This record gives sequence, C-alpha cells and structure tokens, in this order.
Amino acid sequence: MSLEQELKTEQVTHLDLTGFCMVAVGTAVQDALNEMRRQNVNVCMVTAGEKLAGIFTDRDVLSRVSTQPNVLSQPIETVMTADPITIGPETSAAAALWLMDAKGFRNLPVVDADGRILGAMTHQAVIHYLAARYPIEVQNRPPHPEQFPRKPEGGD
Repeated sequence: MSLEQELKTEQVTHLDLTGFCMVAVGTAVQDALNEMRRQNVNVCMVTAGEKLAGIFTDRDVLSRVSTQPNVLSQPIETVMTADPITIGPETSAAAALWLMDAKGFRNLPVVDADGRILGAMTHQAVIHYLAARYPIEVQNRPPHPEQFPRKPEGGD
C-alpha cells in the first residue's frame, strides 16, 4: 500500500490526538495560558460542559493577547475562536490534512457525534504515525536529501 493510500484509509482516531488542554467557558485568559504552559501544549479546547465551545491556540496568544495585555483577566471567550471547524474520528488522515492545509490550521479538533472532544489533529500526529510506520525511511532520512558531499568522508 502506498503512503497516499494509507493516509486516505487511516482514520484520525488512530493517530495520537493528545497535546492539548481543556478549560471551561468563563476561565480567565491568564488561567488558560497557565494551563497551556503547565501542560506544555500550544492548544486549549474551551468547553461548555463536555462539548466544544471554542479553541484557543498559540496563534491567538500572538494575535489577540500579546497586543492587548488587558485581556488577561477577561474570560477566554473574548479571545478564543468560537464554534471551530471540527472533524469526526472516522475522518481519514488525508482528508484532515487537506482541510488543515486549505484553512491554514495547525490544530483541528476531533469530536464524536455527541460533540465530545476526542483530541486535536495536528501535523505532528501524522509525523509520529509515519515515523512509527516507516521508522527506517523517516528516521534515517538526511536533513537535505538532495544535497551530496563534495568529497568522500575522511578524504582530503
């Protein structure tokens, strides 16, 4: 099976969808940032009960918080992306990647049919999947495969 076929058939639910934190609607922006820092993640899912209400990412920090530090004490709803685009767990990795590319997303929430958060689809999740599936090809690949040394190693 080719790499393209694998990504078309592999569901996102089989990828590592961890790497996010959750806070409830009404949480102060500063508290959400502290939680992101504590868990060392760049995305925070904002919940209303068990359902996704919004998403807050490191991009939001740069574009909406760093320019207006007075929002740190305000509720996260003032700076989050409300009702973000989501995908279901049965979505193929390829379809998720195409959507992420088309919309310029780095984090794509994965929710079940009832709207409960299952995780966050990232490019890193696909890289980890490929590295586990093709360890030799991925891990032994030189940083610049098109670049060749001018002299043999150890030569003058």
